[in-house]
Amino acid sequence: MIIYGINPTVEALRAGTVTEVWIRAGRSERLVGVSDLAHRRGVRVHRSTPGEIDRLTRGAVHQGVAAAVLDTVYSLDDLLTTAAVSPLIVVLDGVEDPQNFGAIARTAEAAGVDGIVYQTRRAASVGSGAFKASAGALAHVRLTPVVNISRALDVLKGAGMWTVGLDTKSEHCYHDLDLKLPIALVIGAEGRGLRRLVRDRCDWLASIRMHGRLSSLNASVAAGVVLFEAMRQRASFREETSGS
Repeated sequence: MIIYGINPTVEALRAGTVTEVWIRAGRSERLVGVSDLAHRRGVRVHRSTPGEIDRLTRGAVHQGVAAAVLDTVYSLDDLLTTAAVSPLIVVLDGVEDPQNFGAIARTAEAAGVDGIVYQTRRAASVGSGAFKASAGALAHVRLTPVVNISRALDVLKGAGMWTVGLDTKSEHCYHDLDLKLPIALVIGAEGRGLRRLVRDRCDWLASIRMHGRLSSLNASVAAGVVLFEAMRQRASFREETSGS
């Protein structure tokens, strides 16, 4: 896969997934920094014209840099094996916009999630657009593509995880849940929300209380609200147990 942009390329270099880099010729300080990092990582660097990078990225806003990266994915079993003792996993149910996918990935990485599970059909692909929208966070997040989200939830539940679906119609508020448990947070598509079969698979449905005139939040914002509440609960629990 070809990615582009300074921050995404830097993060992919740090993650060790870059195989080669194309950088616009010149002495831009930021591009020199990318080039130096690539050389330290043993990655081949091509000095290119803006037109060459335009063709490579199909006219995207590339900031003078593009990179080829390895596609690294995890199976559900691998994800569960490498996860923390009390995992926190995000499950995307039909998120079709690459910008939303990337924004959710950026939020999830900042919250320290163990991985993102997403459907391979009728959903956003993990391409260059999503990578750019994530500001490079996708280089650091374990990604698990699955054919069927409902079946994936069954596997997660069988491994001892509790599935929490965000649903604006739920009477239960997210901060009333015990998010210290092993949690798979299920987020639906913009507008449509969770599909019925996926909603029925969730152990709990939870909403975010809205006090203004709008009825819902952007998917990445909603994910951030709940994920950082999970972080808060878990940090508080660690402090309590370490002090006892």
